Amino acid sequence: MSESGGPPSGKNDAPGGDPATAARGPGGGLLMGRFFGVPIYVAPSWFLIAALITWVFGDQLDTVLPELGRARYLVSLFFAVAFYGSVLVHELAHTVAALRFKLPVRRIQLQFFGGISEIEKESDSPGREFVLAFVGPLLSLVLAGVFFGGMQLVESGTVPGVLLAGLMISNLIVAIFNFLPGLPLDGGRMLRAVVWKISGRAMTGTVAAAWVGRALALAVLVGLPMLSYGRDDSSSGVDSLTDALLAAILAAIIWTGAGNSLRMARLRERLPALRARTLTRRAVPVASDTPLSEALRRANEAGARALVVVDGHGDPTALVRESAIVTTPEHRRPWVAVGGLAQDLTPGMRVSAELTGEDLLDRLRATPSTEYLVVEPTGEIYGVLSTSDVEKAFIAAMSRP
Repeated sequence: MSESGGPPSGKNDAPGGDPATAARGPGGGLLMGRFFGVPIYVAPSWFLIAALITWVFGDQLDTVLPELGRARYLVSLFFAVAFYGSVLVHELAHTVAALRFKLPVRRIQLQFFGGISEIEKESDSPGREFVLAFVGPLLSLVLAGVFFGGMQLVESGTVPGVLLAGLMISNLIVAIFNFLPGLPLDGGRMLRAVVWKISGRAMTGTVAAAWVGRALALAVLVGLPMLSYGRDDSSSGVDSLTDALLAAILAAIIWTGAGNSLRMARLRERLPALRARTLTRRAVPVASDTPLSEALRRANEAGARALVVVDGHGDPTALVRESAIVTTPEHRRPWVAVGGLAQDLTPGMRVSAELTGEDLLDRLRATPSTEYLVVEPTGEIYGVLSTSDVEKAFIAAMSRP
């Protein structure tokens, strides 16, 4: 599976600090390496599924290769690692395609039910969307073929033969599952691309694929437990319970993923309403040695809500922080110069008044700050953009039905 887009967030990797903390990453798990600069994490939940696979596959090996004894669990652990290596190849295929289309990838994460490639932007065409989704399950099919070919080179009933057969079957299942035409699966993104191409609207494709995803969730919830019915072995009751639990978890993941995809698509439709020009506060220029009380008087007369510190040539050099103004007692404002309350401007704090939607959010995320200087294309000062105003507008867009 791959995951794309989403609201802005802080950087995942902070410089310095404890190396162990940096290796884990906020919410990412253990950092295992990088691929073309994209960090690859293993979530803590992976160790749970690895243990489960080791136990289940080890019990199966006991019936096929009883001579292994307890060593079967070492073989089974190798299978679990090799299987998730195949899942990683699946995700790397998404990453390569995304980077080829110049779409930034935040990270790859291996977790309980597979892997996720967190792609930060949406494809700009249905063709690219289709290719981006298709390459993952395609690589899983290729791996299944490679493992099938390997089976022809070894004897069946041996450790290599059993491992290759297990990897062939598991990759085939991964490919088939991801080809199912419902979000958040790769097949759902392919369906979204097809409907997008036919209708001409990305949102129409998302709605169709999301609702098919919800239908798939219900089918999994009902259908998977039915596979255990009719078994006459003594463990059928345990197997039925396991199948029902697995079905409920899978159905919940698919249903939630489909809903999230639909919600984010609706949000992206509304993002163009976030315009730097309309969210910017009017500002007045002041010299750095201007008393705060005098600067606020000028701002009130001009109907402005922000202060920009300028040099002798009228060029902006700093922004007076709103938080610093609020925390300065009124009786001290005549004696406090605005320069002492200002934050020096950096290149990243200059924002074009023409920025809108995701471009605006990407620019703010690249240089975190509380205020930004908004300038016209000619370089003239337009005003000051407060992060709090952007957050309020973003939340308002999310809360709209």
